[in-house]
Amino acid sequence: MEQFNQLINNQLKTMEKLLLLQSEIERCQDIEKQLLDLQEESEAVTIQEEIQLKKQELKCIHDMFERQTEEVIRYFQQGQAAVQ
Repeated sequence: MEQFNQLINNQLKTMEKLLLLQSEIERCQDIEKQLLDLQEESEAVTIQEEIQLKKQELKCIHDMFERQTEEVIRYFQQGQAAVQ
């Protein structure tokens, strides 16, 4: 059971990272919109690059979260099989 709790704890930490990164992307997108509205093209390009990097990082973390979910499910199923 301790290993299962550790798996869940790791998954919760990953979810926190996902949520934090998603909010950072949204903040950057707001800044991008403001810069474009002010016709600050060069600054907008910089923030667009940052957004792309954050989206790549978000995808990596999302993939990790999916792998962790699969691991939790496998662990749980193995535990259920052992009980039966």
